[in-house]
Amino acid sequence: MFLRSNRRFKDGKEHRYWNIVENKRCAGGKVVQRQVLYLGEINDSQFEAWYHLIEAFDEGSQRHRQLALFPADREVPASADGYGVQVRLDAMELHRPRQWGACWLAYQLYEQLGLDRFWSARLRDSRQGKQWRHILQTLVCYRLIDPGSEWRLHRLWFEQSAMGDLLGADYALVEKNALYRCLDKLLEHKTALFDHLRQRWQDLFGASFEVLLYDLTSTYFESSLPDDENDKRRYGYSRDKRSDCVQVVIALIVTPEGFPLAYEVLPGNTADCTTLRDALRKIEAQYGKADRIWVMDRGIPTDEVLAEMRQADPPVSYLVGTPKGRLSKLEKALLGRPWQAVRQALILRQALILRQALILRQALILRQALILRQALILRQALILRQALRTRRCTCWRRATPASTKNAPCDGASSSGYGRVSNKSRRWRALHARNFL
Repeated sequence: MFLRSNRRFKDGKEHRYWNIVENKRCAGGKVVQRQVLYLGEINDSQFEAWYHLIEAFDEGSQRHRQLALFPADREVPASADGYGVQVRLDAMELHRPRQWGACWLAYQLYEQLGLDRFWSARLRDSRQGKQWRHILQTLVCYRLIDPGSEWRLHRLWFEQSAMGDLLGADYALVEKNALYRCLDKLLEHKTALFDHLRQRWQDLFGASFEVLLYDLTSTYFESSLPDDENDKRRYGYSRDKRSDCVQVVIALIVTPEGFPLAYEVLPGNTADCTTLRDALRKIEAQYGKADRIWVMDRGIPTDEVLAEMRQADPPVSYLVGTPKGRLSKLEKALLGRPWQAVRQALILRQALILRQALILRQALILRQALILRQALILRQALILRQALRTRRCTCWRRATPASTKNAPCDGASSSGYGRVSNKSRRWRALHARNFL
């Protein structure tokens, strides 16, 4: 890597802008330059008041001081005397550039949630010096900034991030096996972690937990079916259209703001309609009974579970879609209930959506009718054409004299048919008109 400057004349003055670039050798021996970092104008302008300052530690006075950078081929201005430093730009090298801002922000968010204090009491350092709480913090920040696999974190991301500088650790922190082993140590603290996060969300954001959203998803593995019966990887309904792969089902309970309250990893062949009862029990056992409203897809609950929710003490409220086939049965009962008006804009929007749906349906019906009409017309034309051909052959045979059937007359055509008199032509035309 090396420094490259670009000159620009503006308002009669020369400006130099600097970039850190590197040479990349491509196919065919061609070398191209890739910009690594844009430095801008390193205090090279004619405005003496504009300086790029850096903070350096003065060992003599044992304190930090500000310094201004100037190229070595230029004199230091008198106004920068005492803190101006000349830099040999041709000798500068860039070593291990790292992402700092995103890592620092993720580090601060981790501490704001109190996760550093929570895990320091539960993840002790090993006898070999493994700092499990720092490994976990690196994993969390990695998932927040640039989600990927643990292998990618080990091979690439850690060296390009400032997590080692923020945590005071080196590359041994992300040893491959340690990353996977750290995840195994978290499972026993799952309930305590959600209790801690729920309290922090309530303190920081004033989150409420009266409305809960419940849904399921799945993730697949490109592997064969495991022999272990306790393994949750199984074949099942794939939301990713990968029925050829084993999968696991993930049930998640979140608030309308997106704060998760619980999750569960289920076998891949679990049916959606069999998961709601266990989810209700899990939330009541962990957070106690309360007046909550559950919102879910209509394919998740069954009539039996909904009846149990209505008969519970206190009753569990829910909001679930009704199948279209059941709306006609409930229409009379719903019309007799008291209704409360909502926002006018919402009513108008629903009316517009309904109108657009009706217009679209009518257009589809009209299009189908036109297609059917064209098909009928085409069919009638084909039938008529076939009938005309049949009638023409019949009229021709009747108009041909018996003596000329086998021997062509004068002026016979190459097809073998003889001439037809005007009387025969009129007779054929008359019969064709009668047929039409």
